[in-house]
Amino acid sequence: MAARGAGGQPVSPLRGAGSSAGRGAPRCPAGTPCSGGTWWWAAAGRGSGDGSAAGGERRHRAESGGAAGTGLPWLRAAGGCPRVGAGAAGGVGAASERGSRSCEAFEILAFTGCGAQVCPSQRSRSVPRRSGSEVKKNEGFRTLSLSGHVGFDSLPDQLVKKAIKQGFCFNILCIGETGIGKSTLINSLFNTNFDDPASMHFLPSVQLRAQTYTLQESNVLLRLTIVHTVGFGDQINKEDSYQPIVDYIDAQFEAYLQEELKMKRSLSSYHDTRIHVCLYFISPTGHSLKSLDLLTMKRLDSKVNIIPIIGKADSISKTELQEFKNKIMSELVSNDVQIYQFPTDDETISKANTIMNGHLPFAIVGSTELVKIGNKMVRARQYPWGIVEVENENHCDFVKLREMLIYTNMEDLREQSHARHYELYRRCRLEEMGFRDIGPENKPVSLQEAYEAKRHEFYFELQREEEEVRQRFVQRVKEKEAILKEAEQQIQTKFEHRMLVHQEVKMKLEKKKKVLEGEIAMFLEKKANAELLQSQASVSTPVVSLKRDKDRKKNQSFLLEFLCFDVRSEETVNVHEQSKEQKFT
Repeated sequence: MAARGAGGQPVSPLRGAGSSAGRGAPRCPAGTPCSGGTWWWAAAGRGSGDGSAAGGERRHRAESGGAAGTGLPWLRAAGGCPRVGAGAAGGVGAASERGSRSCEAFEILAFTGCGAQVCPSQRSRSVPRRSGSEVKKNEGFRTLSLSGHVGFDSLPDQLVKKAIKQGFCFNILCIGETGIGKSTLINSLFNTNFDDPASMHFLPSVQLRAQTYTLQESNVLLRLTIVHTVGFGDQINKEDSYQPIVDYIDAQFEAYLQEELKMKRSLSSYHDTRIHVCLYFISPTGHSLKSLDLLTMKRLDSKVNIIPIIGKADSISKTELQEFKNKIMSELVSNDVQIYQFPTDDETISKANTIMNGHLPFAIVGSTELVKIGNKMVRARQYPWGIVEVENENHCDFVKLREMLIYTNMEDLREQSHARHYELYRRCRLEEMGFRDIGPENKPVSLQEAYEAKRHEFYFELQREEEEVRQRFVQRVKEKEAILKEAEQQIQTKFEHRMLVHQEVKMKLEKKKKVLEGEIAMFLEKKANAELLQSQASVSTPVVSLKRDKDRKKNQSFLLEFLCFDVRSEETVNVHEQSKEQKFT
């Protein structure tokens, strides 16, 4: 993790807090960015334990500000001492100033508006009184010269030690088509083999694969995270190929924001996975950028630092390569795509960075194979027509990329990711939550006031929605009750109608039953009479009686068949009537 101040902002260990001109707010001795506060200047013949002056006290309030040229806002140069710019506050030459106990090149500014503590040794040190003409006024601040060595010139050394102890993290996002040389370039950049598995060309969508490694060079520990876009540009429909990448970057920002918003934060031990640089690999077509490349870089330029790279640059000639570079930069400018520009505000590296900005995009050739050239082994690609050396600047821009990416501007990439891209995401998210720095009347609003206002607004909105839901529930209950009552009435009406039909059918069947019972009684009576006559006639005329018996049986069977047919026909009529009534109901 990079060294950070109390406010969580990154601090460059080699330049000191607030050294990047124009890239951050001035910082107080506690390390927090300060926009205003109280600077106290005490002048007296002797200093007391509480910082007051015996024999008189003079104090002055002013707005806080950084010290131009020193790199440390709470140090200010006096009288243009040449040793100040030589490294007294720059971290390297600070140790040379420790032996000078009477050096008056520094003047103290004690800032107490943000809770920064004044050095105890300085509070108890006697400060000689100076006349008004001797006291310099610069931007409303009063300064005091030191009568001897204090020791705060070792702050850059302390920051360096702390940063080395904590270690650093650096996260690289590699975007490009499958097989364009992303893994080979990463292996070449860090002189190691990351054992990245080969990717397939047949994935249905873009997938992001993040792998974290721990590297150590000298006594500096680096936690490196490499994120590969597996399957990018391999789909037939490339319309939303960039969306998984955007979602991944936003997810890392959101995770860091949630860690910041916790009541108990642990940012010092938090594994920062925010992307610091995006190496965008461009296919060496020699013509122009693809629409997918322009669209993807346009969607990412406000979220990550983009460095365009032409992969496998040995596949086209030098003339075609230069023309291709010019076309790429022209298309990026015409489409308003903001790529990362190496900073030129630092005088020590401004010239080199300005030159390198003119070499963008870098034409890269990567290789992990060692080829013997002369008496030494170098990394190169061997072809039938010759050898392309990876670290030969006449063959490719690999050395330029490594110098700019790792050796010179790695800390600036980390700082830009935090101060520009993450702050933009954080501001948008807080605005979505309803927080504002300025109220309706253009007055500054504190976070507590914004939170309370948002809480009341949310509470009233919740009550309103709850009342609406309750009213909708009551209305739906009433509608359901009316529907159920209507259905109940319909069922009751059908039931009553069915009961009436049932009573009528029952009465008809009872009548038919009585009729049948009467007919059966008559039939039995006739049968008895017939049997009596048969018995009388059988004695006199057996033959005639036998014939009559046969006729009587036929008549009886015919009569029974007739009665049965009459009953069946009656039942059929009843069934038809019932079916018609059911259809009617």
